[in-house]
Amino acid sequence: MPFIPHTPEEQRDMLAAIGAPSIEALFEDIPAAFRAQELRLPNGLSEMEVRQKLDRTATKNHTDLTSFLGAGFYDHDIPSAVDALCSRGEFYTAYTPYQAEASQGMLQAIFEYQTAMARLLDLPYANASLYDGGTALYEAIMMAVRHTKKTRIVICESVNPIYRVMLDSYTTNLQLDLVTVPHQDCHTDMDALMAAINDDTAAVIVQNPNFFGTVEDFGALFATARSHKAVSIISTYPVLQTILKTPGQMGADIAVAEGQSLGLPLSFGGPYLGIMACSKQLIRQMPGRIVGRTTDKTGKTGYVLTLQAREQHIRREKATSNICSNQALCALRSLMYVSLLGPTGLKKTAQLGVELAHYAANRFERLPGVHVVNQPFGNEFTVKLPVRAYEIIDALLDKKFVAGFPLGRYYQGMDNHLLVACTEKTTPQSVGILAELIGGVL
Repeated sequence: MPFIPHTPEEQRDMLAAIGAPSIEALFEDIPAAFRAQELRLPNGLSEMEVRQKLDRTATKNHTDLTSFLGAGFYDHDIPSAVDALCSRGEFYTAYTPYQAEASQGMLQAIFEYQTAMARLLDLPYANASLYDGGTALYEAIMMAVRHTKKTRIVICESVNPIYRVMLDSYTTNLQLDLVTVPHQDCHTDMDALMAAINDDTAAVIVQNPNFFGTVEDFGALFATARSHKAVSIISTYPVLQTILKTPGQMGADIAVAEGQSLGLPLSFGGPYLGIMACSKQLIRQMPGRIVGRTTDKTGKTGYVLTLQAREQHIRREKATSNICSNQALCALRSLMYVSLLGPTGLKKTAQLGVELAHYAANRFERLPGVHVVNQPFGNEFTVKLPVRAYEIIDALLDKKFVAGFPLGRYYQGMDNHLLVACTEKTTPQSVGILAELIGGVL
């Protein structure tokens, strides 16, 4: 039962004040199909009866599938200690740290999170997190626009298409020129991307590994961007940063990532976590909260919010962002996850996923008409099938296997391409069964 503190009379008064006829009218801009639906529970049920009814409904979700689905979100093992520690009341109920003197514990945790993310992405500064990877990418664009005073954004088509849709939506009413450079057989077309950068360019955006799983080095591209005084932005998969050339090593100015793979479960679409790190020259453009470590007048260590360019603290038109949540609990989970695994454990997790993906690719190459499209790749790769990818996915769902992500959903002419992901939870046995099942469909 929801807790609604307002009486019907108070609700009527508030609606009258804003000129709305009903609460439902407040949501009329959202298409009916996208609104939360009523559960249609009968009146008079006891708590036990309601729980039993909802449990039966919940069993309709298929939670026992063997999944090779990735595309930006990955099924990693999460140590039990993460749930145990994160569920402590002082973390669950912690208020956002506006008042430093009352939030030293959370501020220190956020400072430690920033330190871990900065080290992982190999850039000197990280903020206290953003909503998700796509939001972080948008905020990175706005950092570049403010820093360069330019409006042309060059983005590679191999950047996560969900993020690109988000960027289109977020920038609809902004005077920005988004230029998308097509990929070339699941690889970045470096020559075309470099040619698209000119002196009007505010930022160039790439992803590593890209959406097709291809691992690439953007050092030369970022050098070209620098020669035109454009900002280099790279979207990353944080787990693989322990074994790949880092954004810092490539010379990126801003690195962003979806932090779900660092201790957050796949839970029907969220909550997720936006990671962001940047170079020193862009630190004053960074949105959201940044926690710094200092000493008080008695020499004791203290943690404080610093470089706050948020609308609560300065004039609205001067604010770097209206981001108003630091996703503190999600950031804390990711800090717990990387702390528990440590550098060695995180690297081993990455290596296991890559090894299993290459084993899977070898098994698929033996199937008639199947071809692995991209090299080199990390824990995810693209295969071209002799049939539509949806046919394979639909056929294997009955066998309780999710074969991968159908690329034709976002890329024209790629209906026969399937994106396959592995993590440390994947087993050689499940890869073998998947290969045999696909072979049976072909």
